[in-house]
Amino acid sequence: QVQLVESGGGLVQPGGSLRLSCAASGVIFSSYSMAWHRQTPGKQRELVALITSGGGTNYADSVKGRFTISRDNAKNTLYLQMNSLKAEDTAVYYCNGAPSILLKWPWGQGTQVTVSS
Repeated sequence: QVQLVESGGGLVQPGGSLRLSCAASGVIFSSYSMAWHRQTPGKQRELVALITSGGGTNYADSVKGRFTISRDNAKNTLYLQMNSLKAEDTAVYYCNGAPSILLKWPWGQGTQVTVSS
């Protein structure tokens, strides 16, 4: 079955950077579009960035110019490079196939990103 394991989160000061990773197994990773989502308590999960199987990318307006999504199909791994982090980027970050509502892959445990001085 599909398994997604996120890592790389942590505590960082405003203006800092983090690189998140998502290791996927149980799926032909290269065949699927993939996405990063984030969620804060009391709010719905929101789409942050998406990358197609062909490498095309799309970003939420709130992260454009600061975040970069990428993938390594040889390693079945998805990445999110986050620069110029702001307090409002604080959230639990999850990866999933896209569109998640159709693929219905199970969500991983996520990785906590906290941006604070």
